[in-house]
Amino acid sequence: MWKEPAIFSQRKEYHEEEEVLLMDPLKDEVKLLVYNDDHNTFDWVIESFVEVCGHSSIQAEQLSYMIHFNGKAVVKTGTKAKLKPMKEALLDRGLSAVLED
Repeated sequence: MWKEPAIFSQRKEYHEEEEVLLMDPLKDEVKLLVYNDDHNTFDWVIESFVEVCGHSSIQAEQLSYMIHFNGKAVVKTGTKAKLKPMKEALLDRGLSAVLED
């Protein structure tokens, strides 16, 4: 008759799981929106996106066209703490920028 090996004995171990509260990165994410206006040039908006947001010149150009044709665009997503200084810098440059949940 087959005998169960010792490693498969009837001994059972129980582990309690600890509940850990974590920040949900998607829930805590906000959007940096820029709205179209009639007084900033494409070159200025592109330069601002490159210098303030760290976009490539191609990405900044694409965003500027999206803003021009759609009236607004999300130019960056991230935490409020990270995007608030960028929003302030864009406002200082004369762009219409807001943070949105």
